[in-house]
Amino acid sequence: MDNQPSSATDSQDSAGIHMTMADIAERSQRLVLDFVTRHGTGNVDTPNDPLNIGQAFLEMTARMVQDPVRLVEANMSLWNDYMNLWQSTAQRMMGADTDPVAEPAGDDRRFKDAAWSENEVFDYIKQSYLLTSRWMQTTVADVQGLDDSTAKKVDFFTRQFTEALSPTNFAMTNPEVLRATAETGGENLLNGLQNLLEDLEEGDGSLSIKMVDKDAFEVGVNVATSPGKVVFRNDLMELIQYEPTTDKVSPVPLVIVPPWINKFYILDLRPKNSFIKWAVDQGHTVFVVSWVNPDAELAQKTFDDYMLEGPIAAFDVATKITGQKQVNAIGYCIGGTLLGCALAYMAAKGIETVKSATFFTTMLDFEDGGELGVFIDEESLSNLESKMNERGFLEGREMATTFNMMRGNDLIWSFVVNNYLLGKEPFPFDLLYWNSDSTRMPAAMHSFYLRNMYLENKLKDKNGISLAGVPIDLSAVKVPTYAIATREDHIAPWKSSYAINHLFTGPVRFVLSASGHIAGIVNPPAAEKYCYWTSMTKADTADEWLDGAKQADGSWWPDWDKWAKKHAGKPTVKARKPGSAIFKPLADAPGDYVRMRADD
Repeated sequence: MDNQPSSATDSQDSAGIHMTMADIAERSQRLVLDFVTRHGTGNVDTPNDPLNIGQAFLEMTARMVQDPVRLVEANMSLWNDYMNLWQSTAQRMMGADTDPVAEPAGDDRRFKDAAWSENEVFDYIKQSYLLTSRWMQTTVADVQGLDDSTAKKVDFFTRQFTEALSPTNFAMTNPEVLRATAETGGENLLNGLQNLLEDLEEGDGSLSIKMVDKDAFEVGVNVATSPGKVVFRNDLMELIQYEPTTDKVSPVPLVIVPPWINKFYILDLRPKNSFIKWAVDQGHTVFVVSWVNPDAELAQKTFDDYMLEGPIAAFDVATKITGQKQVNAIGYCIGGTLLGCALAYMAAKGIETVKSATFFTTMLDFEDGGELGVFIDEESLSNLESKMNERGFLEGREMATTFNMMRGNDLIWSFVVNNYLLGKEPFPFDLLYWNSDSTRMPAAMHSFYLRNMYLENKLKDKNGISLAGVPIDLSAVKVPTYAIATREDHIAPWKSSYAINHLFTGPVRFVLSASGHIAGIVNPPAAEKYCYWTSMTKADTADEWLDGAKQADGSWWPDWDKWAKKHAGKPTVKARKPGSAIFKPLADAPGDYVRMRADD
């Protein structure tokens, strides 16, 4: 009697698995046929190495064989490391306590499962991988005679290769996956295959890895929730003015110019970590530029247009609404680059609308363009421009993939393991929701930016570029400046950001925060995380500055507010409601532009 229900259940389970596999087979076949139909007769002239990676590695190989002694030394070092590992593993299998030959970095979360340390076999696999990847990256880094661009490209893509080969990325060498497979009877792999097919369908044949449960968040509902109004709108941006939370506010308003590569609400994710809300709570009248998500209709919008219709238009509206002659301005990342251009443009035109400027992780000198520079040389950029000109814009997904590659273990391979090997759904994380909410970029603007800043580094030169017919000279910028960089920033290296001290001629307060491009900026005081460094000395080099800097615990936000209040004034003005008789509110914050998704 007891066996009958079990047998029936087994039949139901078998039938369920059969239906699942049949569904997977049908969808797989459809995807393959669709993919072949779309791509089977491609243009043979289309470059299959748009980033010119092959040439970089050919040059590296040629240089390597010219110095065989160095290569032999590297191989002997690897052999000695393996001998030590074999000896250590053998001793451990016989019950002895041994120290590891190779250990993952402290922030490497790939090997957090206890089996990687407790099980001798997996510990050996882990250490073997770490030794080999270290040998590979060290060997290519030691090759002499490569130009700087080629060396950085080889180093970057060697890292991508070693990360892809991690034993955590394969079912048979990942103890967590093997355990899940045994416990679920392989259901994790079936679920993973379904997730893979769904991501392929989402990407229209290309793999678009799902990083977050998008249904868990909605802009204006549980992210970007600070109350305010859209008080101005043009083709490129909406200007949001936020509701005050204090009875009195500082006289001079604050205008924030975020990057257009991502949505502005990285500064307004949740109330507890919202820089926008925090600034409002300190008595600032806050305006934020919310950039449009452009399509082909805006293909010819230029960098000039972004400057004139972005920050300069925003400054004009903010002064008219508040009745003030000047504003304090903040620029974040590429928004800071645009702000620097706008300040130089206004200096040349004799416009004194900006009283002080703050720069978050901003580069104005692109000599060391960070890891993004790996993707930019003449051949790579020409290929990118050709692709952009066909559509009129750069796809947001393509730009997002580039940024994700800079943190491949965290933003690519961890999701491969979670989604496809463990068969789990991504965790509902607001930061990853924002990260996946990508934006497009108009072809004309983006080409100008990449060529003149990253490729040719003209912005730092006096009259190196012209915007709206005006030669740009950063040395003409004399407004008081606060520049915050982050020590572990791979996008805007802090030593590159330090160049602002020598480009502007006005007083500059340079501050360095711990952590990276996002976490080092979005670091509210209540979190009591990280630290920052300050110095009253203007050193010739970034290293000299850091040697003389003092470390302070926690967030840099209060340090900035103390500095900003010197230019904004003490909160003595009656709190301002958004808008005015001329600039009537058009919509509730966060507005319409921020809701335009690249995947719609």
